[in-house]
Amino acid sequence: MDRYGIITNVEKDKDLMVSREIKDYLEQHGKTCTLLKHSDEKTSLDHAHGLEEDDEGPVFCYTDPKLVPEDTECVLVLGGDGTLIQAARDLSGKNIPLLGVNFGTLGYLAGVEKQHILPALDMLMEDRYTLERRMMLDGTLYRGDKIKKRDVALNDIVISRGGVLRVIDFKLFVNGEFLNLYSADGIVIATPTGSTAYNMSAGGPIVSPEASLMVVTPICPHTLNTRSIILSAEDTITIELCTDRSGNNKERLVSFDGDNSQKAYEKDSIKICRSRQCTNIIKLNKISFLEILRKKMSVNV
Repeated sequence: MDRYGIITNVEKDKDLMVSREIKDYLEQHGKTCTLLKHSDEKTSLDHAHGLEEDDEGPVFCYTDPKLVPEDTECVLVLGGDGTLIQAARDLSGKNIPLLGVNFGTLGYLAGVEKQHILPALDMLMEDRYTLERRMMLDGTLYRGDKIKKRDVALNDIVISRGGVLRVIDFKLFVNGEFLNLYSADGIVIATPTGSTAYNMSAGGPIVSPEASLMVVTPICPHTLNTRSIILSAEDTITIELCTDRSGNNKERLVSFDGDNSQKAYEKDSIKICRSRQCTNIIKLNKISFLEILRKKMSVNV
């Protein structure tokens, strides 16, 4: 690889010290490297996956895919899994492989630790890597016949209550066929990549990330026998929101990868299917998913 881009979580790499070290190292070896700009003009940082301030503190800004050079062969994502997931969504359709550099804690997706970045760059420049294709989800929120929201997700699409401490009722259809009526705090539709995220916390199964399937896991269901359901990646899931038990049209939330939430109301429906887009994750070692899982999830005693 010869042409690189860098997206940085500037809370993890303050003053872009590591980002600039990487850029300098690549350019010293005759490569090109762009610190990718974002589209928010309110922040003083001109480069990287920056932050802006709101009433609740700093939040992520998004990388504008139009600012990514067309000949970019690889994007290095500095931060943690959350930063990489956001980059995957921002750059969906660009088909650019991503390498995550972990500045966080668990780091399932960010396969390179910060202290090992220079040897990792050597492997990239020598083309010693493999690619893992990770499936994504397309989600569309309908209000009647009108589309209110459409987005893509690498981890999951979640339908949840909108702040009121009351279960929500919804119907689940698979390929147009009614499957079940749920009363729950919500529901998670996860990819294999997202199986170790909210899905796992909600009691769902862990799935090998290179599998092609969807995991449907209710959140705190108000029943004794509701379990996760594994569906084919080729299925289409439709969730219809039912009338609130109180008779009020309380809002619900539809979120994509824990971000970019959209309000939804009774009689709205959410259609979810496999995306035509996928995320290509660069892998530099032969460590298996099971070994990563064991190391990340084990408790030292």
